This record gives sequence, C-alpha cells and structure tokens, in this order.
Amino acid sequence: MKKFLEEFKEFALKGNVMSMAIGVIIGGAFQGIVTSFTESVINPIIGCIGGTEVQGKIHLLGDQYINYGAFLTAVINFLIMAFILFLLVKGLNKLMTIGKKPEAEAAPLTRKCPYCFGEIDIKATKCMYCTSDVPEATEE
Repeated sequence: MKKFLEEFKEFALKGNVMSMAIGVIIGGAFQGIVTSFTESVINPIIGCIGGTEVQGKIHLLGDQYINYGAFLTAVINFLIMAFILFLLVKGLNKLMTIGKKPEAEAAPLTRKCPYCFGEIDIKATKCMYCTSDVPEATEE
C-alpha cells in the first residue's frame, strides 16, 4: 500500500498533471468572462442585427419550452473560447521557436550505386545488389 501511495504522489505532483489542473482552473475562471461578454455584448448586437430575440423560447405543452437562446449563447461561448485557445496555442508555439537554431542536416548514411542505382551504405566498396566494385564516396 505504501508503494502505491508513493506512485500516486509521484504521478499527482508531476509537472504535466499540475499544469493541467491549473489550466482547468484558469479555463473555468475565463469561461465566466466569456459568458458575460457573450450575454452582455454579443447577444444584444445579434438581436439588433437579426431582429430576433436571442433569449427566445419556443413554448411547448404546458410549462415546457425549448430555450434556443441559451443554446445559441452556449455555441457562441464555445466559438469564442475555441478561437482564443487557438490564438493562445499559436502564440505559445511561436514563442517556443524564438531563439532556437535550426538543426543542422545530418550527414547522409547511404548513397546510390553508380551502376544499378541501388541504395548502398556510404562506406560500402561493393554494391550488395549488383556486386560491382564501387569507388569510395567523395565529399560533395
């Protein structure tokens, strides 16, 4: 049982898990801002342009209704959150590449046989396909 608790502690305190937990908490707080922005700014603009009521409901039998306004608000919230996350990830990726030097291209490990054009090792002196003697590779 002690080993199990130690493994769980190691897992829970890893950087990835802690970063994910912080991201969920910040995302939840940010969701409140996006919801407020949608309900206070976006929905009135949509109502003015389209002439429809975003807070609308379709009444069914009795007290039952379909609240399409709430659904539309949730879709707009999702689109705003997705767009902001897209920009955030794009910005972070760009930030991670700043200052990195491009990796030098690795030296080739194979070359073409001049007779049969098969791929052979760069150090080979005989082609394994046509068994021809091949000259040593020269620096190009």
